[in-house]
Amino acid sequence: MDTPAATIESAEVVVPAGDDLDATIAFFVDRLGFRLETIMPADSPRCAVLGGPGLRLRLDPDAPSGPGALRLTVDASTTAPATLTAPNGTAVELVAADTALNVPPLEDGYELTPAGDSDGDAAVGRAGMRYRDLLPSRLGGRFIASHIAIPEGGPVPDYVHHHRIRFQLIYCVAGWVRVVYEDQGPPFVMSAGDCVLQPPGIRHRVLESSPGFEVVEIGCPAEHETHVDHELELPTHDRRPDRQFGGQRFVHHVAAAAPWAPWRADGFECRDTGIEVATDGLAGARVVRPLDDADHTGALSHDGELQFWFVLAGSATLTIDGHPQTALTRADAVAIPAATAHQLSACSADFELFEVTAPS
Repeated sequence: MDTPAATIESAEVVVPAGDDLDATIAFFVDRLGFRLETIMPADSPRCAVLGGPGLRLRLDPDAPSGPGALRLTVDASTTAPATLTAPNGTAVELVAADTALNVPPLEDGYELTPAGDSDGDAAVGRAGMRYRDLLPSRLGGRFIASHIAIPEGGPVPDYVHHHRIRFQLIYCVAGWVRVVYEDQGPPFVMSAGDCVLQPPGIRHRVLESSPGFEVVEIGCPAEHETHVDHELELPTHDRRPDRQFGGQRFVHHVAAAAPWAPWRADGFECRDTGIEVATDGLAGARVVRPLDDADHTGALSHDGELQFWFVLAGSATLTIDGHPQTALTRADAVAIPAATAHQLSACSADFELFEVTAPS
Protein backbone atom coordinates (compact mmCIF):
# COMPACT_ATOMS: atom_id res chain seq x y z
CA MET A 1 0.00 0.00 0.00
CA ASP A 2 1.36 3.43 -0.90
CA THR A 3 2.04 5.77 2.03
CA PRO A 4 1.07 9.41 1.43
CA ALA A 5 3.99 11.74 2.04
CA ALA A 6 1.84 13.87 4.34
CA THR A 7 1.67 11.03 6.93
CA ILE A 8 5.47 10.80 7.36
CA GLU A 9 6.42 12.38 10.70
CA SER A 10 10.16 11.67 10.84
CA ALA A 11 12.94 10.05 8.83
CA GLU A 12 16.13 8.20 9.75
CA VAL A 13 19.21 7.00 7.93
CA VAL A 14 19.67 3.35 8.86
CA VAL A 15 23.20 1.93 9.14
CA PRO A 16 24.54 -1.21 10.84
CA ALA A 17 25.12 -0.98 14.58
CA GLY A 18 28.43 -2.82 14.26
CA ASP A 19 29.96 -5.29 16.67
CA ASP A 20 30.40 -2.72 19.44
CA LEU A 21 27.35 -0.47 19.76
CA ASP A 22 28.85 1.51 22.65
CA ALA A 23 31.96 2.36 20.65
CA THR A 24 29.89 3.42 17.63
CA ILE A 25 27.65 5.65 19.78
CA ALA A 26 30.72 7.20 21.40
CA PHE A 27 32.23 7.96 17.98
CA PHE A 28 29.18 9.85 16.77
CA VAL A 29 28.45 11.58 20.11
CA ASP A 30 31.93 12.44 21.36
CA ARG A 31 33.72 12.99 18.07
CA LEU A 32 31.03 14.36 15.76
CA GLY A 33 28.65 16.08 18.20
CA PHE A 34 25.55 13.94 17.68
CA ARG A 35 23.36 13.26 20.71
CA LEU A 36 21.73 10.06 21.83
CA GLU A 37 17.95 10.20 21.41
CA THR A 38 16.82 6.60 21.79
CA ILE A 39 18.42 3.32 22.85
CA MET A 40 16.83 -0.14 23.07
CA PRO A 41 16.28 -2.55 24.70
CA ALA A 42 17.27 -1.13 28.04
CA ASP A 43 18.59 -4.36 29.49
CA SER A 44 20.84 -5.21 26.53
CA PRO A 45 21.05 -2.35 24.01
CA ARG A 46 21.26 -3.41 20.38
CA CYS A 47 19.81 -0.37 18.59
CA ALA A 48 20.18 3.39 19.03
CA VAL A 49 18.91 6.58 17.36
CA LEU A 50 21.20 9.59 17.27
CA GLY A 51 20.32 13.15 16.33
CA GLY A 52 22.61 15.54 14.47
CA PRO A 53 22.27 18.76 12.46
CA GLY A 54 19.48 17.98 10.01
CA LEU A 55 20.01 14.22 10.37
CA ARG A 56 18.70 11.30 12.42
CA LEU A 57 20.87 8.22 12.40
CA ARG A 58 19.56 4.78 13.37
CA LEU A 59 22.22 2.24 14.41
CA ASP A 60 20.47 -1.07 13.81
CA PRO A 61 21.82 -4.64 13.92
CA ASP A 62 19.31 -5.61 11.22
CA ALA A 63 20.33 -2.86 8.78
CA PRO A 64 21.01 -3.94 5.19
CA SER A 65 24.54 -5.16 4.56
CA GLY A 66 27.14 -2.50 3.84
CA PRO A 67 28.40 0.09 6.29
CA GLY A 68 26.96 3.10 4.46
CA ALA A 69 28.46 6.56 4.18
CA LEU A 70 27.65 10.02 5.53
CA ARG A 71 28.64 13.48 4.30
CA LEU A 72 28.60 16.15 6.99
CA THR A 73 29.33 19.84 6.54
CA VAL A 74 31.47 21.47 9.22
CA ASP A 75 32.73 24.89 10.24
CA ALA A 76 36.23 24.84 8.76
CA SER A 77 37.43 27.35 11.39
CA THR A 78 36.82 24.81 14.15
CA THR A 79 36.95 21.43 12.40
CA ALA A 80 39.32 20.39 9.64
CA PRO A 81 37.77 18.59 6.65
CA ALA A 82 38.58 14.88 6.82
CA THR A 83 37.35 11.39 6.05
CA LEU A 84 36.73 9.23 9.11
CA THR A 85 35.59 5.66 9.64
CA ALA A 86 33.21 4.82 12.49
CA PRO A 87 33.63 1.58 14.49
CA ASN A 88 30.64 0.12 12.63
CA GLY A 89 32.43 0.78 9.29
CA THR A 90 30.41 3.83 8.22
CA ALA A 91 32.54 6.25 6.21
CA VAL A 92 32.06 9.84 7.39
CA GLU A 93 33.24 12.64 5.12
CA LEU A 94 33.62 16.03 6.80
CA VAL A 95 33.48 18.83 4.24
CA ALA A 96 33.79 22.56 4.83
CA ALA A 97 30.55 24.52 4.81
CA ASP A 98 30.28 27.19 2.12
CA THR A 99 33.06 25.62 0.11
CA ALA A 100 34.19 27.94 -2.65
CA LEU A 101 32.58 27.31 -6.02
CA ASN A 102 34.78 25.05 -8.11
CA VAL A 103 35.38 26.67 -11.51
CA PRO A 104 37.76 24.37 -13.46
CA PRO A 105 40.57 25.93 -15.45
CA LEU A 106 39.82 26.60 -19.10
CA GLU A 107 40.86 24.04 -21.70
CA ASP A 108 40.38 26.20 -24.76
CA GLY A 109 39.64 24.66 -28.13
CA TYR A 110 37.53 24.74 -31.27
CA GLU A 111 34.24 22.91 -31.08
CA LEU A 112 31.53 22.57 -33.72
CA THR A 113 28.18 20.97 -32.82
CA PRO A 114 25.90 20.54 -35.85
CA ALA A 115 22.15 20.67 -35.33
CA GLY A 116 21.58 17.05 -36.34
CA ASP A 117 18.42 15.34 -35.20
CA SER A 118 17.37 17.16 -32.02
CA ASP A 119 14.97 14.45 -30.93
CA GLY A 120 17.56 11.75 -31.40
CA ASP A 121 20.36 13.66 -29.68
CA ALA A 122 18.39 15.08 -26.79
CA ALA A 123 18.37 13.59 -23.30
CA VAL A 124 15.50 14.00 -20.86
CA GLY A 125 16.66 16.22 -18.01
CA ARG A 126 15.17 18.04 -15.03
CA ALA A 127 11.38 18.61 -15.07
CA GLY A 128 11.06 16.49 -18.23
CA MET A 129 12.83 18.99 -20.48
CA ARG A 130 14.89 17.72 -23.43
CA TYR A 131 18.56 18.74 -23.43
CA ARG A 132 20.91 18.74 -26.43
CA ASP A 133 24.57 19.25 -25.56
CA LEU A 134 26.08 22.14 -27.52
CA LEU A 135 29.53 22.03 -25.91
CA PRO A 136 30.50 18.38 -25.33
CA SER A 137 34.07 19.18 -24.29
CA ARG A 138 32.79 21.66 -21.66
CA LEU A 139 36.11 23.44 -22.38
CA GLY A 140 37.58 21.49 -19.50
CA GLY A 141 34.48 21.77 -17.32
CA ARG A 142 34.44 25.57 -17.28
CA PHE A 143 31.32 26.12 -19.43
CA ILE A 144 28.16 24.28 -20.41
CA ALA A 145 25.79 25.13 -23.27
CA SER A 146 22.50 23.34 -23.85
CA HIS A 147 19.72 23.51 -26.42
CA ILE A 148 16.60 22.79 -24.33
CA ALA A 149 13.17 21.98 -25.74
CA ILE A 150 9.67 21.19 -24.51
CA PRO A 151 8.05 19.77 -27.66
CA GLU A 152 4.54 19.23 -26.30
CA GLY A 153 4.15 22.43 -24.29
CA GLY A 154 1.70 22.94 -21.45
CA PRO A 155 2.31 23.07 -17.67
CA VAL A 156 5.91 22.28 -16.66
CA PRO A 157 6.40 20.06 -13.56
CA ASP A 158 8.98 22.42 -12.12
CA TYR A 159 9.50 23.63 -8.54
CA VAL A 160 11.07 26.66 -6.87
CA HIS A 161 14.82 26.23 -7.14
CA HIS A 162 18.11 28.04 -7.54
CA HIS A 163 21.58 27.29 -8.90
CA ARG A 164 25.05 27.54 -7.38
CA ILE A 165 26.84 29.06 -10.33
CA ARG A 166 29.23 31.73 -11.53
CA PHE A 167 26.81 32.88 -14.22
CA GLN A 168 23.87 31.50 -16.18
CA LEU A 169 21.75 32.91 -18.98
CA ILE A 170 18.83 31.69 -21.06
CA TYR A 171 17.88 32.82 -24.57
CA CYS A 172 14.45 31.96 -26.00
CA VAL A 173 14.92 30.55 -29.51
CA ALA A 174 11.33 29.59 -30.36
CA GLY A 175 7.88 29.61 -28.79
CA TRP A 176 7.23 31.09 -25.37
CA VAL A 177 7.55 30.19 -21.70
CA ARG A 178 5.97 31.62 -18.56
CA VAL A 179 8.38 31.96 -15.65
CA VAL A 180 8.60 33.65 -12.26
CA TYR A 181 11.64 34.99 -10.40
CA GLU A 182 12.33 36.04 -6.83
CA ASP A 183 11.73 39.77 -6.22
CA GLN A 184 11.01 40.41 -9.93
CA GLY A 185 7.24 40.80 -9.79
CA PRO A 186 4.48 38.51 -11.08
CA PRO A 187 5.08 35.70 -13.60
CA PHE A 188 5.94 36.90 -17.10
CA VAL A 189 6.24 35.43 -20.59
CA MET A 190 9.54 35.08 -22.42
CA SER A 191 9.02 35.06 -26.17
CA ALA A 192 11.38 34.18 -29.02
CA GLY A 193 14.30 36.62 -28.96
CA ASP A 194 14.01 37.40 -25.25
CA CYS A 195 16.79 36.58 -22.80
CA VAL A 196 17.25 36.40 -19.04
CA LEU A 197 20.29 36.44 -16.80
CA GLN A 198 19.78 34.19 -13.78
CA PRO A 199 22.17 35.50 -11.12
CA PRO A 200 23.66 33.08 -8.58
CA GLY A 201 21.08 32.00 -6.01
CA ILE A 202 17.98 33.69 -7.44
CA ARG A 203 14.92 31.52 -6.82
CA HIS A 204 12.80 30.84 -9.89
CA ARG A 205 10.34 28.45 -11.45
CA VAL A 206 9.21 27.49 -14.97
CA LEU A 207 5.40 27.39 -15.07
CA GLU A 208 4.25 26.55 -18.61
CA SER A 209 5.33 26.75 -22.22
CA SER A 210 4.03 26.72 -25.75
CA PRO A 211 4.43 23.62 -27.94
CA GLY A 212 7.74 23.73 -29.75
CA PHE A 213 9.39 25.83 -27.07
CA GLU A 214 13.21 26.07 -27.36
CA VAL A 215 15.92 27.90 -25.42
CA VAL A 216 19.70 28.02 -25.32
CA GLU A 217 21.12 27.93 -21.80
CA ILE A 218 24.77 28.74 -21.02
CA GLY A 219 26.41 28.55 -17.63
CA CYS A 220 29.68 28.44 -15.72
CA PRO A 221 30.89 26.10 -14.34
CA ALA A 222 29.64 23.15 -16.39
CA GLU A 223 28.73 21.05 -13.34
CA HIS A 224 26.77 23.00 -10.76
CA GLU A 225 24.23 22.28 -8.05
CA THR A 226 20.49 22.89 -8.36
CA HIS A 227 18.86 23.40 -4.95
CA VAL A 228 15.15 23.04 -4.28
CA ASP A 229 13.57 25.69 -2.04
CA HIS A 230 10.57 24.15 -0.28
CA GLU A 231 9.82 27.25 1.80
CA LEU A 232 9.75 30.23 -0.57
CA GLU A 233 6.58 30.89 -2.52
CA LEU A 234 6.78 32.71 -5.85
CA PRO A 235 5.98 35.39 -6.74
CA THR A 236 7.43 37.20 -3.73
CA HIS A 237 5.65 40.21 -2.30
CA ASP A 238 8.32 42.81 -3.08
CA ARG A 239 9.59 43.81 -6.51
CA ARG A 240 13.28 44.71 -6.32
CA PRO A 241 14.71 44.96 -9.86
CA ASP A 242 18.04 46.36 -8.62
CA ARG A 243 18.65 43.65 -6.02
CA GLN A 244 22.09 42.03 -6.25
CA PHE A 245 22.40 38.23 -6.21
CA GLY A 246 26.02 37.17 -5.87
CA GLY A 247 27.11 40.54 -7.20
CA GLN A 248 24.84 40.34 -10.27
CA ARG A 249 21.50 41.82 -11.19
CA PHE A 250 18.60 39.96 -12.80
CA VAL A 251 18.08 40.83 -16.48
CA HIS A 252 14.94 40.35 -18.57
CA HIS A 253 15.84 41.44 -22.08
CA VAL A 254 12.78 41.94 -24.29
CA ALA A 255 13.69 41.69 -27.96
CA ALA A 256 10.74 43.73 -29.23
CA ALA A 257 11.84 46.78 -27.24
CA ALA A 258 15.61 46.53 -27.77
CA PRO A 259 17.64 48.78 -30.08
CA TRP A 260 20.24 47.62 -32.57
CA ALA A 261 23.79 49.03 -32.64
CA PRO A 262 26.99 48.39 -34.64
CA TRP A 263 28.78 45.10 -33.94
CA ARG A 264 32.57 44.73 -33.97
CA ALA A 265 32.61 43.74 -37.66
CA ASP A 266 31.81 46.40 -40.23
CA GLY A 267 28.46 45.87 -41.94
CA PHE A 268 26.96 43.93 -39.00
CA GLU A 269 24.77 45.07 -36.14
CA CYS A 270 23.86 43.58 -32.77
CA ARG A 271 21.09 43.68 -30.21
CA ASP A 272 22.79 43.66 -26.81
CA THR A 273 21.02 41.94 -23.89
CA GLY A 274 22.45 44.09 -21.08
CA ILE A 275 24.10 41.11 -19.42
CA GLU A 276 27.56 42.68 -19.64
CA VAL A 277 26.51 45.54 -17.37
CA ALA A 278 24.52 43.31 -15.00
CA THR A 279 27.50 40.95 -14.47
CA ASP A 280 30.08 43.76 -14.25
CA GLY A 281 31.81 42.44 -17.36
CA LEU A 282 31.86 38.76 -16.39
CA ALA A 283 29.85 37.76 -19.48
CA GLY A 284 28.07 39.34 -22.42
CA ALA A 285 25.37 38.19 -24.81
CA ARG A 286 23.97 39.64 -28.01
CA VAL A 287 22.16 38.79 -31.25
CA VAL A 288 24.13 39.55 -34.42
CA ARG A 289 22.92 40.04 -38.02
CA PRO A 290 24.28 41.52 -41.27
CA LEU A 291 23.09 44.80 -42.67
CA ASP A 292 21.49 44.88 -46.11
CA ASP A 293 24.71 45.13 -48.12
CA ALA A 294 27.02 42.89 -46.03
CA ASP A 295 27.66 39.18 -46.38
CA HIS A 296 31.09 38.73 -44.72
CA THR A 297 32.78 39.91 -41.53
CA GLY A 298 36.43 40.10 -42.50
CA ALA A 299 39.07 38.64 -40.14
CA LEU A 300 38.08 38.40 -36.47
CA SER A 301 39.69 37.14 -33.26
CA HIS A 302 39.14 37.46 -29.52
CA ASP A 303 41.16 37.25 -26.31
CA GLY A 304 38.55 35.97 -23.84
CA GLU A 305 37.71 32.65 -22.22
CA LEU A 306 34.67 31.98 -24.38
CA GLN A 307 33.24 32.95 -27.74
CA PHE A 308 30.16 30.85 -28.37
CA TRP A 309 27.82 31.16 -31.35
CA PHE A 310 24.42 29.56 -31.89
CA VAL A 311 22.82 30.06 -35.30
CA LEU A 312 19.26 31.35 -34.95
CA ALA A 313 18.33 31.67 -38.62
CA GLY A 314 19.74 31.67 -42.14
CA SER A 315 23.15 30.37 -43.18
CA ALA A 316 26.79 31.40 -43.45
CA THR A 317 30.24 29.92 -44.06
CA LEU A 318 32.74 29.82 -41.20
CA THR A 319 36.45 29.91 -41.96
CA ILE A 320 38.77 29.35 -39.01
CA ASP A 321 42.53 28.84 -38.95
CA GLY A 322 43.50 25.18 -38.95
CA HIS A 323 40.04 23.82 -39.76
CA PRO A 324 38.04 23.15 -42.94
CA GLN A 325 35.45 25.68 -44.05
CA THR A 326 32.10 24.91 -42.46
CA ALA A 327 28.58 25.74 -43.61
CA LEU A 328 26.53 26.96 -40.64
CA THR A 329 22.75 26.65 -40.53
CA ARG A 330 20.02 26.95 -37.91
CA ALA A 331 20.78 25.36 -34.51
CA ASP A 332 24.46 24.78 -35.30
CA ALA A 333 26.75 25.82 -32.44
CA VAL A 334 30.43 26.68 -32.42
CA ALA A 335 33.03 27.67 -29.81
CA ILE A 336 36.05 29.52 -31.16
CA PRO A 337 39.30 29.59 -29.15
CA ALA A 338 41.12 32.78 -28.27
CA ALA A 339 43.77 34.25 -30.58
CA THR A 340 42.43 32.27 -33.55
CA ALA A 341 41.67 34.07 -36.80
CA HIS A 342 38.18 33.39 -38.16
CA GLN A 343 35.55 34.97 -40.34
CA LEU A 344 32.01 34.56 -41.58
CA SER A 345 31.22 34.78 -45.30
CA ALA A 346 28.33 34.06 -47.67
CA CYS A 347 25.91 35.21 -44.97
CA SER A 348 22.31 34.95 -46.10
CA ALA A 349 20.14 38.04 -45.78
CA ASP A 350 18.22 36.43 -42.89
CA PHE A 351 21.34 35.21 -41.04
CA GLU A 352 21.22 35.71 -37.27
CA LEU A 353 23.36 34.27 -34.50
CA PHE A 354 23.32 34.41 -30.72
CA GLU A 355 26.76 35.22 -29.32
CA VAL A 356 27.94 34.72 -25.74
CA THR A 357 31.38 35.94 -24.66
CA ALA A 358 33.26 35.69 -21.38
CA PRO A 359 34.65 38.00 -20.23
CA SER A 360 32.20 40.21 -22.02
